[in-house]
Parts: sequence; C-alpha cells; structure tokens
Amino acid sequence: MNSQQYVIYGLMNDLEDALDNKGFPFLGYSIVKKEAVTNILDKLYAALPDEIKEARALLRRKDELQYEAQQRAEKTVADAQAEANRLLSESDLLRAVQREAEKIKEQVITDCEDIKHKALDEAENIRALAADEAARTKDGATVYAEQVLVNLEQNLAQLQEIVKNGQLQLERRRAESDEQMSSNYVNQRREFAQDFKMQ
Repeated sequence: MNSQQYVIYGLMNDLEDALDNKGFPFLGYSIVKKEAVTNILDKLYAALPDEIKEARALLRRKDELQYEAQQRAEKTVADAQAEANRLLSESDLLRAVQREAEKIKEQVITDCEDIKHKALDEAENIRALAADEAARTKDGATVYAEQVLVNLEQNLAQLQEIVKNGQLQLERRRAESDEQMSSNYVNQRREFAQDFKMQ
C-alpha cells in the first residue's frame, strides 16, 4: 500500500469519526458538522492518485494534440508548396523540388500520425492504470464499509439486548410492587376485621 492509499484510508477514518458523533443513538440520528465532512471530502478528492488526474488531463488534451499536429502538417505542406512555387521558374530544379515537396508532405503526415497514435496509446495506458487503481481503492473502501456496518450491527444488537433487559427488570419491579400492594391490602382488611370483632 502506497502513501496515497494511506492518506485516503486516513481521510476515510476521519470521515467515519465525524459521522460517529454523539446525537440521538436510540433514534438512529447523529449530529454531523457539514463543514467538517465537506473539508474531508475535499481532501479525499485532492488525494486521488496523480495518474487519474493526468489521464483526465491527457484525454482532454487529445483533441488539442490532434489539432496542433494537423496545423503543423498543414503549415509544413504550405511552406513546402510555397517553396516549390518559388522554384517553378528554375526549370532544371522543378522536378527535384516537386519530388522533395511530396516527400516532405508524406513525412509530415507520417510524423503526425505517429504523434497521434503515441498520444492515444499513452492516454489509454494511463486510463487503464487509473481504472485499475480506482478499482483497487473502491474494493478497499467496500471492505472497510462492510466492516463498519458489521460493527454497527453488533453494537445495535448489544443495545437492543440492554433495552430488553431493562424492560424485563421494570416489569419484574412492577409485578413485585403490585404483589406487595395486594398483600398490604389483605393484611389491612384482616386487621380491620379483627378490630371490628373486638368492638
């Protein structure tokens, strides 16, 4: 795991800490500061691998590179044509100039095609690497999220057990209190009856 991944996992821990705040746990609500969560998310975006950023920038520049290559080719061809036109008056060199201009044109077109293919190949390689890295990061985040949910489920189960035990304890106390009150009432009736007989 590289340092960028440690940074990303650290920011995810910070996000979990921000979400694991005191609030109303029995109602399923927590109090979260929006500014803190937004700050962590901004840091997460900034911590994305440079390959992903470079791939996005390179894909955005693909059309610009193709346009620039085409412009260079057209300029080179135009320059060659202008040079050929200038030499038209020199009949002895006319054919040589035309052949040279054609060679230059073909070479420029070949060079432009090579530049375009190399740029596309490099962009595809960077995109593939970025996709692999993103997939690995996503898998790690999924495993981490699943573990967090399992822990939350266990905590909720413990809380539910505590609530049930508390309810049972209150029910036992209520029953004992009712029984005590009933016993006191019977004893008072007996004492009252005894006193009445004595009179």
